[in-house]
Amino acid sequence: MAKPVELEINGKRYPVNYPSDTPLLYVLRDELGLTGSKYGCGEGQCGACTVLIGGAPRRSCQIPVSAVAAKPITTIEGLEKDGRLNPVQQAFLDAGAFQCAYCTSGMIMSSVGLLQTNPNPSQAEIVQFLQGNVCRCGTHPRVIEAVRQAAKMMQEHGR
Repeated sequence: MAKPVELEINGKRYPVNYPSDTPLLYVLRDELGLTGSKYGCGEGQCGACTVLIGGAPRRSCQIPVSAVAAKPITTIEGLEKDGRLNPVQQAFLDAGAFQCAYCTSGMIMSSVGLLQTNPNPSQAEIVQFLQGNVCRCGTHPRVIEAVRQAAKMMQEHGR
């Protein structure tokens, strides 16, 4: 049975009316048109659907909408501020850290989560943290370089 809830996504409030066990990913994509988070495996294993919930990276295909009603949610669309890309987004572009780009939003969201908790991660820490984000194109070396660039950029600019 559908129950109305209000979600805070990218700093805005959205009333939605879905069954409480509906995955957040479906609400983001189908109801709100926020299609940056991708459906990959539907099992929380690939990371394509990663969003930040309360600042922590989570798989939106596995989180029921009822579990996030009182928590701030950030999607890839919410990272840009005042026409400027988030440093992680910019670093992914600068490093060419994608080919098909299907995994990119999930990789970026996980990387943002990592840098919020560890502003200067080692290569091993980056690899460990992104282990749950699958890229079939094989751009992992460029992804790691992008996260390192973003960390450096954020430290230099006090972000």
